[in-house]
Amino acid sequence: MVLVKSCATSQIALFWSEAFEQPFHTWRQRLREFYWEKEKKRGKKRRELDVTLCFAPLLKWVLAIWHGNRLALALDATTLGDRFSVLAISVLYRKCAIPVAWRVLPAKEKGAWREEWLTLLQKLAPAVPANMETIVLCDRGLYARWLYEQIVALGWHPFLRVNNGGNFRPQGQSDYRLLGQICPIGQQWAGRGTAFKEEASLKCTLLACWQPGCKDPWLILTDYAPEEADACWYRLRCWIEQGFKVLKSGGWQWQDTHMTDPARVERMWLAMAIATLHCVSLGQEPEEAISGPIRAFRRGYVRILLLFQKGEPISLADLVPEAWDLEGPKPWEIIHSRVT
Repeated sequence: MVLVKSCATSQIALFWSEAFEQPFHTWRQRLREFYWEKEKKRGKKRRELDVTLCFAPLLKWVLAIWHGNRLALALDATTLGDRFSVLAISVLYRKCAIPVAWRVLPAKEKGAWREEWLTLLQKLAPAVPANMETIVLCDRGLYARWLYEQIVALGWHPFLRVNNGGNFRPQGQSDYRLLGQICPIGQQWAGRGTAFKEEASLKCTLLACWQPGCKDPWLILTDYAPEEADACWYRLRCWIEQGFKVLKSGGWQWQDTHMTDPARVERMWLAMAIATLHCVSLGQEPEEAISGPIRAFRRGYVRILLLFQKGEPISLADLVPEAWDLEGPKPWEIIHSRVT
């Protein structure tokens, strides 16, 4: 997949058939049987791959080369036209993302996806050490109290963005205020309280910041104490978008797939996840400020090509994550100090 920079089995089969001077259809059949269901495979000893059993080992593989005791995970969904919706959990790393758990559904299948998200989280939980500080980031469209509570139950920290139109009652106060009115432009706010009313109410910490030039503030609900976390950590969430780009036009060209079966796609995602891990791992430069969202991925891709050409072993390098906190004063802090 890395060598041809595509997840298309026909292109990969063509490469290996030429490299080994063997029939193209032989290689294509071998590759297809990786993601086919058991009854479609040839032979009496064929088995079907349950991709969900690979999620925890895949995350353990990532953490085995991880330097540090902080881990950022993002939950998000991506689509492929009118065919598939993919629910994915990814490790956020240096402006990119490595998928570690996913569920592929028909695009027309609507719903809250509650059971799917809960299952993915539970599959990953055994892989994360108890002493690893783990945050789980979600955008506004995925917020739900049950999701917040499940993340806390796993010993992780929710970092869930919510819409402006909700209500929040700061601790020690009797009245609710609109979330969008708590933090003026150019400022930050953090405090304990109760988000939303009645059955939807949630005791939590609200982290808010509104950077000048942005249409809306970041409003984050978490279980951290106000002084322990920073709303700026939410910037990590956007890295999952670059992870999706790697799977599609920026890397493995998944958008060109002809697959129609969600279960087969889930197995193909396993191969793409492992290929992404190799490229991101081998492409990092910890001491260098990486400019460009997928530069590490592209550098790793080139290095793998060179290693293959030289006949040298291709193994994972250590993963050295960036700090969550921004260095120096934040833009809105500077502006606010000038105003005051």
